[in-house]
Amino acid sequence: MEPIKILFAHSGGGQGSKGQGSFDLVEYLKNELGDEFEILYPIIDDPEAPTYQMWKNLFTKEFKKSDQPTVLIGHSLGGSMLLKFISEEKPNLLISSLHLVATPLWGKNGWEVDDFELKENFEVELKQIKRIFLYQCKEDAIVPFNHLNFYKKAFPNSTVRVLKGTDHAFANGLYELADDIKTNIHV
Repeated sequence: MEPIKILFAHSGGGQGSKGQGSFDLVEYLKNELGDEFEILYPIIDDPEAPTYQMWKNLFTKEFKKSDQPTVLIGHSLGGSMLLKFISEEKPNLLISSLHLVATPLWGKNGWEVDDFELKENFEVELKQIKRIFLYQCKEDAIVPFNHLNFYKKAFPNSTVRVLKGTDHAFANGLYELADDIKTNIHV
């Protein structure tokens, strides 16, 4: 049987080795999820100076590769870029579930970077995604907790995992994410 595909959209910053960006979280998920899953972890051209166009190019290419339902995981910047791409480009991809980890909000109510800002009512374009999960530490050291509140409001039927601590990179893993993927993939 073909492994279940997971497309992981990484955080900002370096990604190439242990201790950088989303690298450790991806390695944790590979170990936790095993051979039943194939985790695709493509990296944008310049993760130290990201633009939406870099993400758009990467997602356009990667989404074309999958002809089966796919689990999407967005970590930090990668989460907000997934939301922007899916809502604006409306790719032809069946999404099994969407998992947003410590996802920042851009624009007037969040961080001011126009290039990353979601369009008003973006969530309307995501109605086809039946399972959305949100994860964030209450005291996240990078992304303010009120950014999670925006996404909770945008996705009132989502499953929200408020975590203890200050973690943002989840270098030691994120059990709740791995468990949600394993539990919900066959629903």
